[in-house]
Parts: sequence; C-alpha cells; structure tokens
Amino acid sequence: MHCDVCGKKKATVHLTEIVDEQISEMHLCESCAREKSAQMEQQFGLADLLAGLSDFGKQEKDVQSKVKIRCSSCGLSYEDFRKFGRLGCSECYDAFKTHLSQLLKKIHGANQHLGKTPVSVPKAEKQKIEDIQSMKNELLKAIHLEQFEKAAELRDKIREIEKRNEG
Repeated sequence: MHCDVCGKKKATVHLTEIVDEQISEMHLCESCAREKSAQMEQQFGLADLLAGLSDFGKQEKDVQSKVKIRCSSCGLSYEDFRKFGRLGCSECYDAFKTHLSQLLKKIHGANQHLGKTPVSVPKAEKQKIEDIQSMKNELLKAIHLEQFEKAAELRDKIREIEKRNEG
C-alpha cells in the first residue's frame, strides 16, 4: 500500500480519524506522517490537552496565579510548561508540585505511583503491599518532621513484615 499523500513510498503509518461520527483512514509513509504530526501538534498539541486538564473548572484568577510560578533551578515558568507540555529539569517537579499533583490525579486517578501488581496476586497480598507502601510513606513523613522514634518503630515494623513475606 502506498502513501495517500505522496503516493510514492510505502505506507507504514495508518491513522483513523473520527469526526462527527464519520470515519476516515489515512495511510502515510514515515516522512509524510512526520509532517502530519507537526501540523496536528500546531492545531492541538499534548501541551494544550495537559493545560486544559490542569485548569479544568478553575477560575481565570487561579490560572493567572499559576503563570507566575517559576522553577528556581532552570527558570521554566508554569505557563511554559502548559505551553510545551514538558518540564525543564527534575527540580520542576518540586516547583510545580501542587499543580502537577492535581493534574496527575485527573489523568491517572491518583497522584502516587504504587507500581503494577500482577493480576495473579491474591487480594490479601495486594493489601499487604499497599500497607507496606503506606507505612513507608509514614516513615518518610516522620523523618521529615524529625520524629525519629516513630520513624524507628515504623522502620522495624516494615522490616518485620518484609522478613515474614520472604519466608
């Protein structure tokens, strides 16, 4: 099958567009697909989608206050993140933490990654994994708050549970 745009090269990318319940298929070679991708990015990019999700249901004044936030390390502004859909450095995660947290929760349903659990793992085992993760989060919080006795207790509980699970 040849490319629908240039008609010369072999089509390796196959797009299906659905507009107003009308389905159209497009078969493109790699170079024409890149051009089409660039056009689509200009019209409606990932950054626009992320920006729309991050500000969904917000007042305009809330959006304006976010625009003024900047990463102290790389200088990226929240407005630039919304525009390009990419963070500038690892410090951006801390600089935009509250806004990214809300965005991730809208996209993924949660703002904390717990990893994947195999389907074959029994429900009780999944609960143990979640409990350990919760205890580890409490441990980090206790350390941050300099509650070292509580942190030591949590550390010991986690080690005990993990040792039981190994055996």
